[in-house]
Amino acid sequence: MELYPKLIMDALATVRYPGTGKNIVEMEMIEDDLRIAGMHVSFTLIFDKPTNPFLKSLVKASEAAIHAYVSKDVQVEIKTKSLQAPRPDLPDLLPGVKNIIAVSSGKGGVGKSTVAANLAVSLARLGHRVGLLDCDIFGPSMPKMFQIEDARPYSENIDGRDLIIPIEKYGIKILSIGFFVDPATPTLWRGGMASNALKQLIGDAAWGELDYFILDTPPGTSDIHLTLVQTLPITGAVIVSTPQQVALADARKGINMYRNDKVNVPILGLVENMAWFTPEAHQDEKYYLFGREGVKQLAQEMQVPLLGQIPVVQSICENADNGTPISLDATSPVAQAFLQMAARTVTETDRRNLQQEKTRIVSIKK
Repeated sequence: MELYPKLIMDALATVRYPGTGKNIVEMEMIEDDLRIAGMHVSFTLIFDKPTNPFLKSLVKASEAAIHAYVSKDVQVEIKTKSLQAPRPDLPDLLPGVKNIIAVSSGKGGVGKSTVAANLAVSLARLGHRVGLLDCDIFGPSMPKMFQIEDARPYSENIDGRDLIIPIEKYGIKILSIGFFVDPATPTLWRGGMASNALKQLIGDAAWGELDYFILDTPPGTSDIHLTLVQTLPITGAVIVSTPQQVALADARKGINMYRNDKVNVPILGLVENMAWFTPEAHQDEKYYLFGREGVKQLAQEMQVPLLGQIPVVQSICENADNGTPISLDATSPVAQAFLQMAARTVTETDRRNLQQEKTRIVSIKK
């Protein structure tokens, strides 16, 4: 039997790209490198990106079509090519980022996202290049906190890759799944879908050169945390808690998660949020609504630094709701508390980098 190009192309024209109704020949997915040597056929399939979900199935379908419509004796060699450059390999997914800091809490409701937002703003005020990723796939809050709920990031081709351009506000590059979903509709995703979405926000975005990349993680411990430590070499974790005993018990779990031998992410320090209540009209008064210095005592017990104590004042909530984090107000005593916390975080990050090796991503062996 003699093989010739039209015979092969006619067979490949029976292979349809899922969901389009078009075949791979129509879509010009066959590279101009078809080679025939006796009963050996070789060619290249072109895909839009290396992560195309139909890549493997279309390779198999193309081989099967040649065997079905030409001859089962044909030796088929199919290579693949992507129009888009691949993501950098792990763990160098973000080569321009110096420090990656995970802001975490053992439980919800302790103000972790508020601390993350104000840490990012304060670091920017200190002159650092800052990125902020809202990792809470199921309850994103950064679009509201920065008053960018209507923002819709676009993609741009940079060095052969289509990358999402983060939204910039107050000198901070920000991305959140909240930009891509209906805020009024709950996100009903399985763990794998949420993890893949998070990986895309990390690896397929133009974060560029950053001094600090802040991760606002979901409360507790979850698949998202596992995805983060498998994807990024996290420099260190900042644990947020209120002083009450229920919150402290969960904060211990968060600390132990990062300190686990397989995870081994350093704890940069603890932040005591809602440390006391101070009325706006009486700045010298303190009322300890949730217990007194519980996080400070936990920091001593766990032998980690206390990065700061943030009081409860009405303006923190108002500013968050208005999309203007309180750290923007240089005259506010609370803004000064956040600024001191950010400066202490910088100090502890520098100390960690001098004394310890770079964190390794967690490798799960199957």
